[in-house]
Amino acid sequence: MRELPEGYMSFKEQIHRMLLERMDLRRKEFLSLSDVELRRRAEDSIQSVLKELRWSVPPGIDKREFLNEILNEALGLGPLEELLADAAVSEIMINQWNQIYIERAGKLEETGLSFSSEQALLNAISRIISPIGRRVDESSPLVDARLKDGSRVNAAIRPVAIDGPCVTIRKFQKSPVTIQKLVGFGCLTKGMQEFLQIAVEERKNIVISGGTGSGKTTLLNALSGFIPHTQRVVTIEDTAELQLPQKHVIRFESRPANIQGEGAISIEALVKNALRMRPDRIIIGECRGGETLSMLQAMNTGHSGSMTTAHANTPVDMIARLETMVLMAGVELPLKAIRQQIASGVDIILQQTRFPCGSRKVTAISEVSGIDPDDGNIILQDIFEYKKHGYDENGKVKGIHQPTGFIPKFLIRLEEEGKKIDQSIFQP
Repeated sequence: MRELPEGYMSFKEQIHRMLLERMDLRRKEFLSLSDVELRRRAEDSIQSVLKELRWSVPPGIDKREFLNEILNEALGLGPLEELLADAAVSEIMINQWNQIYIERAGKLEETGLSFSSEQALLNAISRIISPIGRRVDESSPLVDARLKDGSRVNAAIRPVAIDGPCVTIRKFQKSPVTIQKLVGFGCLTKGMQEFLQIAVEERKNIVISGGTGSGKTTLLNALSGFIPHTQRVVTIEDTAELQLPQKHVIRFESRPANIQGEGAISIEALVKNALRMRPDRIIIGECRGGETLSMLQAMNTGHSGSMTTAHANTPVDMIARLETMVLMAGVELPLKAIRQQIASGVDIILQQTRFPCGSRKVTAISEVSGIDPDDGNIILQDIFEYKKHGYDENGKVKGIHQPTGFIPKFLIRLEEEGKKIDQSIFQP
């Protein structure tokens, strides 16, 4: 964190406010300028303000940096500009206007950066959401949006955000992480990669389970790389993040209601629409509610090889979560029927975990093997698991991925059909 001279933030806020006042007075003139010319004219205005008031940039502060901070705040996203430009930063978390954290290399750190005021942060939020026709005010204090580069934004303001506006930005990865890179990072092993490739190519339905920020979407995107390029894929997301390498892809994004409270298009509606478009596979970025039933029905009716993610801490918890989300569809189904839908629709559950050190790993791969005739519960068989052995001297998690010895039923059927399977990857 950088040390700022006493009174610096107040000084910066005054200059920022005076610049906005001058720009507002000459609004028509500024509206006709290009971005480059607008920035140049705004800088001239700042210099003019400093000269007229006979003020100078406080000692210890680089004048060029100071000018850029004011310009970024007045014309762009303020201190977020440099964080968005930093490829090493994966997430930006603004708790308050003067408290900004980032995730870098899996770890959280405070930046020491700050907006000049709460109003400056509100202005930045408005600049993010206004191009896409969203609004945020006391009557609608929560908003989801997307930056031009595809980064996902969530913002909350007073009264729900008690300490003032807060923003979370999940940065868009310009080059998607491949499964090979994930193996290199230690997220999974080569043997697990080989198994998952077979599972995707053989059109097994896969659910990726994990907590917030555990890397579910990254893993889903990586697995999608195994889908043959000859197949028609429909992706459905709340905020478009998936970057599939295939050409034959239709991308859908849900839409919240407009300012009048109309025009909302849900994930569930998009799934139902996708079923009419002759997809070979449907990929849902995340199942959160009633759309889960539509997804399971798709998996059970000729759209095998579909994939999605959902929030749960273990594969067993994921089964219970799927049951709950199906009930959220508002359709009165007996639990037995719901479990039958899950058991016949879902083939594989992957558990993704983010450890306190920032490491992300696939901690379990399980096969949904059917329903226990005695108690009616869904049977899960672990194929691979991650055994944690504690943490090293640097605080990094230590452990090992290992197969359990169980060979999935569908692989046994493939072998019976003449396909060669390297069974050594399943040996403990």
